[in-house]
Amino acid sequence: MLLADEIARFIENMLAEAGGCLEICRNDLAGKIGCVPSQISYVITSRFTPDRGYIIESRRGGGGYIRIIKKEFHKNQYIMHFIQAVGGEISAENAAVFVRNLEGHGIVSAREAAIIIAASQAVNDNATRAELLKNVAVTLMK
Repeated sequence: MLLADEIARFIENMLAEAGGCLEICRNDLAGKIGCVPSQISYVITSRFTPDRGYIIESRRGGGGYIRIIKKEFHKNQYIMHFIQAVGGEISAENAAVFVRNLEGHGIVSAREAAIIIAASQAVNDNATRAELLKNVAVTLMK
């Protein structure tokens, strides 16, 4: 397993234990896990993103912290967030990530996610792909 995966799992467990809001010191966490602080920063910026339902706040300097908040959405709220995050254009790679997030939040099944991803990869234009995803998302709200 990659170190980044281990760090992410460790943070997710701490976040679950803390009830969805966690305040951590990057250096302290790096010491507990046995890595450098920049690895903690990388994991937080790449895995705990707004499109995955997280809010990140930070304060630098002595005694600085990183606060991670897992935002809980109802199904239709998450779909509206998804539609806004897709925007006017989206690459095939980002579309797959967004759809896997829908699956991760229980909005679509693994089979439905695979079908949506296949359809989005068949489209060569990023703007058309974004429209396809948004139309699928609106249908999911019904």
